Amino acid sequence: MDIVGRIEEQRILLECYDSGRPEFVAIYGRRRVGKTFLVKEVFRERFAFYTTGIIDGAANRQLKSFTDALNEQAGTDLATAKDWFEAFKHLKDYLALLIDRQSGKRILVFLDELPWFDTKKSEFRAALDYFWNSFASDKSEIMLITCGSAASWMVNKVILATGGLHNRVTRRIALKPFSIAETEQFLNLKGLRLSPYQVIEIYMVLGGIPFYLNLLSKSKSPTQNINDLCFSSDGELTREFDILYASLFKKAERHLRIVEALATKNKGLTRKELALLTGLYDGGTLTNLLSELELSGFIRIYTPFGKKSRGSLYQLVDFFTLFYYNFMRNHKKGDDEFWIHSLNSGKQRAWKGYAFEQVCQWHIKQIRIALGIAGVATTISSWRSSGSDSGAQVDLVIDRNDGIINLCEVKYSDSQYTITKEYDRNLRNKVAAFVSETKTRKAVHTIFITVYGLARNEYAANVQFDITAEDLIKE
Repeated sequence: MDIVGRIEEQRILLECYDSGRPEFVAIYGRRRVGKTFLVKEVFRERFAFYTTGIIDGAANRQLKSFTDALNEQAGTDLATAKDWFEAFKHLKDYLALLIDRQSGKRILVFLDELPWFDTKKSEFRAALDYFWNSFASDKSEIMLITCGSAASWMVNKVILATGGLHNRVTRRIALKPFSIAETEQFLNLKGLRLSPYQVIEIYMVLGGIPFYLNLLSKSKSPTQNINDLCFSSDGELTREFDILYASLFKKAERHLRIVEALATKNKGLTRKELALLTGLYDGGTLTNLLSELELSGFIRIYTPFGKKSRGSLYQLVDFFTLFYYNFMRNHKKGDDEFWIHSLNSGKQRAWKGYAFEQVCQWHIKQIRIALGIAGVATTISSWRSSGSDSGAQVDLVIDRNDGIINLCEVKYSDSQYTITKEYDRNLRNKVAAFVSETKTRKAVHTIFITVYGLARNEYAANVQFDITAEDLIKE
């Protein structure tokens, strides 16, 4: 399959390839997001050396796998390296021969799932430090590409490393999930021709994760696909959640305590609330756990409009995790048609409403383009009234530097959304409460973001702008 999207990432990789300098590229991103596929497709397997770490593999197993890969690709017959210094010494000898033979040709080395090599007391990072600093860093032919799904390890141990690897990474790539537009393009290439509504329906469950999307069958509807992947007894994703966190984090049970707590509160929790609910001490350990989850794309931190950073909230934003806690976690085995049976249930409608809010949060760029403010500096937040009687809240606040604040109402509906007389009154009261409590002097505009747009009536005329799924799905 051709590469979908990833335009900037491809540009960076090819620019590094042609730079004429030694390059150390670090790529990180959530499990299943397509890091390995990207590198292999860009370079079409033209690696002088490629190997990958083994999840939960002991040091001796990792060393054997590394040595076996080197023997196969270099045509050597080396005994398994006794430690990582010897392993990288063998790699250095092989690359030195290639440099002599190939007179200036770029030599690609790809070490995939780098964090898995770094087992306890193995000195893997020290050996990698020594290999780069004593040999590769002054060889203009060498381009070293490293990948890792454990984003926090890649950032803290490689990109922001102290010691030998400090400032050695020449380029970094944080690979994100597909946008809705890229998801639609990917599905089209698979032969799935879907409406914007159906693409969003899939996105709210699987996010823009290529591996998950590739499991969809073109012979089934989105509802059937979701049901079969997530709820049938042999579904491809029924056990994915258990693997997902365990493969990314050591002692993942602590991360899961945080994720589970956040799953109970859609709008997010403060740090103190998280510490209380999880039983984790509000100190350095909690800071590290939250950082690891944020770097891996599972949570986000944001500050509500008008609040200081001490009032920041942590929010669960990974679509598959949200879907798991809403439906898959307590799904009773035996009901292989659960998702089909629960169509249009109250719980499913409530989940869709919140999941669509998250779709909008992931597509702020497209919203700004639809509003015609792509070049205007903005700050994104949410707002909740401090008045005990009001209860007013705004899903998405766009504070613009051109003297306007957009209060965005995000509504999921399988048809055009109709603003009733009562809802119109509530909207006007909400705007009045926002202006009164925030004391803003900017013009306040109401924006609606829906799937199919607003039904035209006398109340729709009070909305300054209407954004639809088609706007979100544009490149």
